[in-house]
Amino acid sequence: MTKMKIGTGDWIVVCDGRKALILENCGDCLFPNLRTREVREHPDLSTPAQGSDAPGRVRQSTGAALSSVEQTDWHDESERAFLKRLADRLDTAVTSGETSAVTMVASPRALGMIRSDYSTAVRSALQSEIAKDLVKLPIYEIEKQLLA
Repeated sequence: MTKMKIGTGDWIVVCDGRKALILENCGDCLFPNLRTREVREHPDLSTPAQGSDAPGRVRQSTGAALSSVEQTDWHDESERAFLKRLADRLDTAVTSGETSAVTMVASPRALGMIRSDYSTAVRSALQSEIAKDLVKLPIYEIEKQLLA
């Protein structure tokens, strides 16, 4: 594997379904210096706080039997909404000129969720995607992991 190149002003977005760190390289390609630009978090509310309805019921077309409908996974829905807002933020950053290059570092699950929300501008600015969950690490450790 070749060493990752991060240009001056490039953004490294480290996220999972609940937290996102938007880091900017204030150094250069040879000596990167990642600085926190934004931290985005959303609360992980309990299931009853997110949705309290009982599972729905469906009456069969024949007979008197009732079947239950699968419960909505409210945690999954809130993660998807959080990642959608993050993708919108990245689109704004790329189209307004805040950055011209983005590297996504996310847990494989979050990476799979956010991909469909990338705009055309974000897709063209995307340098690489790294399927690693590094969001809980300190920045110096993230830097070390990315540049190893």
